[in-house]
Amino acid sequence: MVLKRNIQLGKINFKLIYLVFLFYFCLVINSNSKSNLEGTFTDIKILDKISSKNTLLKLKNGELKKFKDLSIKSLKCKNSEFDDNPEITAYIQVRDLKNKNNDEVFVFNGWMFSSSPSIEPFDHPVYDVWLLRCY
Repeated sequence: MVLKRNIQLGKINFKLIYLVFLFYFCLVINSNSKSNLEGTFTDIKILDKISSKNTLLKLKNGELKKFKDLSIKSLKCKNSEFDDNPEITAYIQVRDLKNKNNDEVFVFNGWMFSSSPSIEPFDHPVYDVWLLRCY
């Protein structure tokens, strides 16, 4: 009789361990899929319209970087869930350092899209900016 109770208790413990493992596995998969969508670095390409030179600029999200007359900051970037037609979006703020009158006004402040930059265009007389990658 004692042996039969021990076997039943062992079956219950095994099922409990199995459920805990399954729950943990589901949490790990869910957290990995979210972390792959959001990146910590953003790559943008800047075209100097006067000299016709392209420059690749790597931005860490949250850090301010100066490029010639521009102050650029990437706050957040995301990759799409779909691999067949990837969409990269990033929230970018750009300030013109030559403009001393309005230090608080951004030349560009908003979401930038890699597939269609004309949705919210970057408008500057000297520079063009394109979003390339989020990782």
